[in-house]
Amino acid sequence: MGSGIQVMVGIPNEMLSALSSSPVAADFWVRRNLSAYIGGRRGADIRYVAVGNEPFLTSYNGQFQNFVIPAISNLQQSLVKANLAGYVKLVVPCNADAYESPGPPSQGAFRPELTQIITQLVQFLNSNGSPFVVNIYPFLSLYDNGDFPQDYAFFEGTTHPVTDASNVYTNAFDGNYDTLVAALSKLGYGQMPIVIGEIGWPSDGALGANVTAAKVFNQGLIYHIASNKGTPLRPGIPPMDVYLFSLLDEGAKSTLPGNFEGHWGIFSFDGQAKYPLDLGLGKKELRNARNVQYLPSRWCVANPSSDLTNVVNHMRIACSVADCTTLNYGGSCNEIGEKG
Repeated sequence: MGSGIQVMVGIPNEMLSALSSSPVAADFWVRRNLSAYIGGRRGADIRYVAVGNEPFLTSYNGQFQNFVIPAISNLQQSLVKANLAGYVKLVVPCNADAYESPGPPSQGAFRPELTQIITQLVQFLNSNGSPFVVNIYPFLSLYDNGDFPQDYAFFEGTTHPVTDASNVYTNAFDGNYDTLVAALSKLGYGQMPIVIGEIGWPSDGALGANVTAAKVFNQGLIYHIASNKGTPLRPGIPPMDVYLFSLLDEGAKSTLPGNFEGHWGIFSFDGQAKYPLDLGLGKKELRNARNVQYLPSRWCVANPSSDLTNVVNHMRIACSVADCTTLNYGGSCNEIGEKG
């Protein structure tokens, strides 16, 4: 409170149904989560409310998408009642799989089954002065596709550029971003402001996920955005805002998408910077958390003279309540895991 840090508050996808069907629920949510914290000298600087997170994700099979427009409409009316509509903006963070291209970025379009609802969404965003928020992860493109050119995921240049008429793309971020620009243009909103809600690179848990790659990607991204070069379809116009994902490692995060999920942080779980990062703030450096209290370091050593039959089972039991993702294939300790 009173820190001056701008905040985006998130609403879980599971709440969209209730908010879509009940203006009363929307009023209550705004009172409890916004009005209670905004205002006064030490009030929170809440600028955005994320209505759901990637609700159009293909893996959800349409579970949430029909709730989005009714929910955001009810919440907007609640903001008006609370005299917050001119300050707090509602957004819907979308995954990059909401749009696609059969070829180069200029052929980008939203998925056919989403065209109607996305049209309604961008109309709402435009009329209320809200940006389009998208999460872009070049790492996932590399992780999911063994044929994806590794150097194209970074910003240092590539031997696999994408040529789109007179435009040349040398990194996946620009190509993905302009695919969205093209998709918005097809709906008549080619100038809509775009915010990158999430982008980053994990430091462990998979092939290609390591501290060196994370530093190179995040530093390259910062320099790329700070250059104000923009992209071929929006030259000289960088994204409105870019949110690096994430500040800290999250050990409790689901590893269903991959063992890297708990390792996106610029800082480790205990607040220690994993690598130096120039944020464009002069000589200011990342600061580690101080006076962290640690438990004593402990480890187990197998006795080769003992029966090791149940070691694997005991290891699995231990890992069910601890973070063992670094022991898995591609992780930094995979050579000493169950198979090592």
